[in-house]
Amino acid sequence: MITLLTDFGLSDTYVGQMKGAILGIAPSVHLVDLTHAVPPQDVLAGAFLLWTAVEPFGRDAVHLAVVDPGVGSSRRALAMRCARGDIFVGPDNGLLMPAVERLGGLSCAVELSDSRYWRPALSSTFHGRDIFGPVAAHLANGIELEALGPRTEHFVPLELPQRDGLAGEIVHVDTYGNLVTNIPGDVLPPHYIVHIRGCAVRPAANYAAVAPGDLLALVGSAGLLEISARDTSAARVLEARRGARLTVEAAAA
Repeated sequence: MITLLTDFGLSDTYVGQMKGAILGIAPSVHLVDLTHAVPPQDVLAGAFLLWTAVEPFGRDAVHLAVVDPGVGSSRRALAMRCARGDIFVGPDNGLLMPAVERLGGLSCAVELSDSRYWRPALSSTFHGRDIFGPVAAHLANGIELEALGPRTEHFVPLELPQRDGLAGEIVHVDTYGNLVTNIPGDVLPPHYIVHIRGCAVRPAANYAAVAPGDLLALVGSAGLLEISARDTSAARVLEARRGARLTVEAAAA
């Protein structure tokens, strides 16, 4: 199985070309599209979405992620095995690191320097099709990670935004306008109020527990505190975007 996460969008043929390169090498592999709607060249957004997505997959999955503003430069191409056994393929720009850490940390990493596992005709602008896709296909076919190039222990770092106790920020706005924070649900007090952009938002068990248009706080599917609005966009109601600050205050029962 190969999962795919990119900033390619769907209005061009880039996703299809990359899939074609993969299937030409591994015709029976199962491809799972995580998303191709990462904001263009936004490595941090891609890293967060990859972090949210990888946990449900089995240890034999190959996760291919391409958000690559440095394509064609001296930035390296990498394949990484995490402690759980999953393999990640992508550029050395920090994109892979939070997801690798979520699955137990790094076990082994190699630089993709052996061109035998690339497409023969290499473009300077499309390494997703010409390097990362073919390498992921070879890995899905069972080639050993260590055959792809020399081991490396040095990577471009990237950390997702860190909270300060119960003070945090919006790290993602989803399609529905839900505001996903960097505060884990398991650190929330039993009763709390969220303060964001001059509003005090109280928790609810689900969207149906509040009136249409009302704001609510809840722990979303990623295990993180989210601010939502029933039947509308919390981002629009609060005029909030990624990076907006918030605090959580313990409240009486």
